Amino acid sequence: MPAPTVQASQPRIPAPVARPSPGDRDPGRARGEPWALAAVLFAACTVVSVGRYRHLATLSWDLGIFEQVVRSYARLRAPVADLKGLGFDILGDHFSPVTALLAPVYRLFPTPVTLLVAQAALFALSAVPVTRAATRLLGHRQGLALGLAYGLSWGVQRAVDFDFHEICFAVPLIAFSLEALLTGRQRAVLGWALPLVLVKEDLGMTLTAIALVVAWRARGSSPRTVRYALGAAVFGVAATVLVLTVVVPAFNTDGGYDYWSKVSGAGSPFDGAGSKLRTLAWLLIPTSGLLALHSPLLLVALPTLGWRFLSGDEHYWGTDWHYSAVLMPVVFLALADALPAVRHGTRAWLRSYAAHLPAAVAAAALALTTSLPLAQLTQAEVYRRPAAVSDVERLLARIPDDATVEADIGPISRLTARCRVFWLGDTGGVLPEYIALENIDGRYRDPVGYARTLHPLAEYAVAGAAVGYVVLERRTATARV
Repeated sequence: MPAPTVQASQPRIPAPVARPSPGDRDPGRARGEPWALAAVLFAACTVVSVGRYRHLATLSWDLGIFEQVVRSYARLRAPVADLKGLGFDILGDHFSPVTALLAPVYRLFPTPVTLLVAQAALFALSAVPVTRAATRLLGHRQGLALGLAYGLSWGVQRAVDFDFHEICFAVPLIAFSLEALLTGRQRAVLGWALPLVLVKEDLGMTLTAIALVVAWRARGSSPRTVRYALGAAVFGVAATVLVLTVVVPAFNTDGGYDYWSKVSGAGSPFDGAGSKLRTLAWLLIPTSGLLALHSPLLLVALPTLGWRFLSGDEHYWGTDWHYSAVLMPVVFLALADALPAVRHGTRAWLRSYAAHLPAAVAAAALALTTSLPLAQLTQAEVYRRPAAVSDVERLLARIPDDATVEADIGPISRLTARCRVFWLGDTGGVLPEYIALENIDGRYRDPVGYARTLHPLAEYAVAGAAVGYVVLERRTATARV
């Protein structure tokens, strides 16, 4: 990873050394177990994520949007997502050029499943640095317990369950960066953290927070490291300001940043206080027993919590969706950082509490998983392909490749790999050849009449229907007399 040049003679901050446990006597085993844990996590996340897709249980239009973006990159074109608007360049919405890294794989496997599998792999990969750092600081058994708790953490599971998002790249970057911080490899810390500015526009401030923690830890021992860290902190702020005020508006059709309204429209910071406090409780109690508060690494979580809690959009305040995934490596590695010092403290009850906490956190993660997405692994349905899904796919297969289609959530991810898909009611003046509707709840009592309200100058007829899904085909584009 790119990093500022630092002299090789630079002193390093020694990491706390844990007392070896019996399992630590086999270095090869110790090196391989984090990867084995990651492999199991990858398989579990893939089954749940792809299982949702196989059951037509997509929750939002995001998977379709990201597939349109990656498909454009794979064709060496600008990252246009017509679902966001006709010819809309996604860099005018969120600054996430990192998704271009998926283009080569998507070129070989052009399906939304490619994005879901890649996301599962990235989340699983992040378990490796968390487990390694915890094992190094706490010993073999407790390190594995903490790694398992991280892999099963509610923030990761919620993200796996909610289709695909660019933050899946940020999670391993943060995890590797903080692992390097805990082992005193300051250059590697910044090398892993700098690419965060290419993942999403707010993560430049996370880079700044990481750099400030590096500067704090290096104070008094390495002035050169402090200078480089402070430079990286300034870069993070500058990158965020530049992206929000110049780059995104340059690609946005309205010449601005659409999400300012979520902050400008916010009321008091105390609005939704109950939801925000519950999120903090979930963040700190089952994951770290509150001991993460003893580590300065927890400061890395402040930028993300800050923009979420200052927003007027209540969706950002709670524990649903994918927003907390980037906080999971921060909290767990903050706990791993705090435990050695707490265990050598003067309070006997706190030492005892710290000694048993990794096992307790792992037990809590296992218990909570019974009500989280990975619980689906124990249900036979997740491994089956419902017959109804096959009926719907045969219906959607009637739409030819490269056709223009207007659709709602259900059909989107089955069509974006081969058609030009627009969001229902937002085609930007394009008269679509087909309209595909998920109508399981019967909201469109008269699909043909609804199509007429969308496009008064065209005539649509039902081309087929199956299990609550309807496909309409355009018959003519001439005005009625």
